[in-house]
Amino acid sequence: MESFPSVKNILLLDSEGKRVAVKYYSDDWPTNSSKLAFEKSVFTKTFKSNARAEAEISMFENNIVIYKFVQDLHFFVTGGDDENELILATVLQGFFDAVALLLRNNVDKMEALENLDLILLCLDEIVDGGIILETDASVIAGKVATHSMEADAPLSEQTITQAWATAREHLTRTLLK
Repeated sequence: MESFPSVKNILLLDSEGKRVAVKYYSDDWPTNSSKLAFEKSVFTKTFKSNARAEAEISMFENNIVIYKFVQDLHFFVTGGDDENELILATVLQGFFDAVALLLRNNVDKMEALENLDLILLCLDEIVDGGIILETDASVIAGKVATHSMEADAPLSEQTITQAWATAREHLTRTLLK
């Protein structure tokens, strides 16, 4: 049987291995304590690596873990040992780049916590139930910005992505009349 590439979890941890934002799509870790134990052991295994410029790949408990660090944030994507590393790396890069776009390249723990709603929406746009939906960072960030935008916010307070979305909606409405 042909199966779709899938993701078991996406983790965003801080520089001490504590949760910033995590989503699990697999029953491999049924309890919160098993999830926390997995996060701690993955962090412990990878935190000394230099995964800043390029994502790195590691085998861990019969899983492929792809990870990348920036400032005080550690990004992880986990898949089964039969998954394609390039697909998992594409998911990681899409998540990483979308977060960078949404945080206006100010990617650090404080900014991530202040915009946690955007990061969680970002995870929802990338993966649903373990199935990969989107990996293009600009598409992901655009959808998240559209979800989170207050429609009545003045144009001067909207981001460029939000302003484009507003303009596109406005143009669509005028064309449909």
